[in-house]
Amino acid sequence: MMRTRSFAEMRCSIAGALEHVGDRWSLLIIRDLMFGLSRFDDLQASSGIPPQTLADRLRRLQASKVIVKHHAPSAKGYELTEMGRDLLTVLIALREWGDRWQLHGAIGPPLEVLDSQSGSPVELTMIAAETGEPVSPRQLVPSPGSGADERMRFRLRAGQPDQTTT
Repeated sequence: MMRTRSFAEMRCSIAGALEHVGDRWSLLIIRDLMFGLSRFDDLQASSGIPPQTLADRLRRLQASKVIVKHHAPSAKGYELTEMGRDLLTVLIALREWGDRWQLHGAIGPPLEVLDSQSGSPVELTMIAAETGEPVSPRQLVPSPGSGADERMRFRLRAGQPDQTTT
């Protein structure tokens, strides 16, 4: 099996998240755990993931503290930790993106997320932390954070339009 390069030394929140979450199979396992599946057999049947691959991804997600395994015979199996449950917004964002670009191959979205009280569809919205006002993607400005290293600063500089005039 070919191992991919580790992102552990990269000072980037996205790279760090990918280091913990892993690959596409891992995201599908997390999706199914969010749906309430918890048993190995159910996780395998839902995604069609080969059993050995599933066992490997479950071990990696446990090592990353994204999931826990309950060992008692009466326990329900695998469960998301708080860290794992925090991936819900990531999965919803991926679902919305897939729906927008019809990447699911169906007519209409295969899944809707509804508010339990009103029954209304729910969608992600970015808001400004201080004002609580919605922010469009066109308004976003990347800026180095307090943990930024020189590589992050390079990315941000290199991604900006050339400021020189001739």
